[in-house]
Amino acid sequence: MTNTREKQGLSAIADMFDTAKTENRAAFLPYFPIGYPTYDESVEAIMAMAEVGVDGFEIGIPFSDPIADGPTIQAATQVALENGTTVKKCLEAVKTLRDNGVTQPMMMMGYANPLVAYGTEQFVKDAKAAGADGLIVPDLPPEEAAMFAGICEQEGMGLVFFLAPTSNAKRIKMTSKNATGFIYVVSLTGITGARTELPEYLTDFITRLREQTDKPLVMGFGISTPDHAKQVSELTDGFIVGSALVRAGEDSVDAVRELASSLRLAID
Repeated sequence: MTNTREKQGLSAIADMFDTAKTENRAAFLPYFPIGYPTYDESVEAIMAMAEVGVDGFEIGIPFSDPIADGPTIQAATQVALENGTTVKKCLEAVKTLRDNGVTQPMMMMGYANPLVAYGTEQFVKDAKAAGADGLIVPDLPPEEAAMFAGICEQEGMGLVFFLAPTSNAKRIKMTSKNATGFIYVVSLTGITGARTELPEYLTDFITRLREQTDKPLVMGFGISTPDHAKQVSELTDGFIVGSALVRAGEDSVDAVRELASSLRLAID
């Protein structure tokens, strides 16, 4: 199969949200790191999730010091690094996924250090050429994002920033002004990881954000079950599941497929 995508970059991301909205649900964007448990299995896991109808992807670029990630993803990305996974390998994976017919939008999720080492302008151009649609860089605040923002704008790629329950009005305004594609809404203070319960203040938090931005809001951190997916789908434009899928990946590609499928069905 070859890639038959009609749209790329920001227009592909916008299309994803429009489609989900017409179906009266949030978009489901799973996170999965390249190189875990092996390079081939990570590619297979992403292909399996594409087949069960997820809306988009966060493609994880492993880094030695992932400060926003909880123990599950930290351990997985460490394995991926030990497997020799580089930024270049992650870009190759995106191209392989496109060549195998995966059409969903893909966001490259990685920390600033490896991307700067690669060369920010070169990375954005190479990511676009491979078939990625945007970047999510957890340790890149909008104030320091100029080196990425200009080239992303030039190439029509999304550049996503984060807001948390602790964000004040000034921070919300700045993030909304600078984010393209969507805003990543952190559901709790702390690190990523599966939780049993989602915080009660989420509705108020999302309402507060809606009053100050018209950008799509995608929630992550702590979402791990079909019940969570259903709950968050009623609040936001999209949601991200990472740790629970990575844990399933330790078992098998089939386990990833089953969990992704159950999460996707929960929001219909």
